[in-house]
Amino acid sequence: MRTAKIARTTTETDIELRLDLDGAGRADINTGCGFLDHMLCLFAAHSRFDLSIRCRGDMGVDAHHTTEDIGLCLGQALKEALGGKEGIWRYGDMVLPMDEALVLCAVDLSGRSHLTYDIKVPSAKAGDFDTELAEEFFAALSRSAALTLHLRQLAGGNTHHILEAAFKACARTLRQACAMDPGIGGQVPSTKGTLI
Repeated sequence: MRTAKIARTTTETDIELRLDLDGAGRADINTGCGFLDHMLCLFAAHSRFDLSIRCRGDMGVDAHHTTEDIGLCLGQALKEALGGKEGIWRYGDMVLPMDEALVLCAVDLSGRSHLTYDIKVPSAKAGDFDTELAEEFFAALSRSAALTLHLRQLAGGNTHHILEAAFKACARTLRQACAMDPGIGGQVPSTKGTLI
């Protein structure tokens, strides 16, 4: 079972997260931030991961700690659920359109953390969400999952569409990378013999 349960409590957030990499895209999300809930529901649907998140954060301040800590927990769960990464594809890529927006995403489940984030949105807010926090989410995800993630905006003028394209592209790319590759017979897809 490629699953993980994460519980993380700090003075800023209290998070319970469950992840199943071999799910059906079911989402049960409550972060206290409507736009973030929407993005994470899309993430679950397009990755086909089952994802449950409960977060009580210091939203009286803003959504920064909530967004970053959920990214950390999701990355930690992803790393745990993948285990030794035997038999996975490892790589994924996607160019995803969302109306006028177009976002490229590529991922390597390399065991090395790196984020290249080239997304520029015209608005500072999307609903109740500070749009600069999207980068914080992806940075935390890539750091705690120990993966290489590239997100690049190729087109777009609507903030919601651009960010939605980024979350969907990341989800579909991770779906590819985490999928089992029947051609490698359960081996780790690295000449080093490890991706940890």
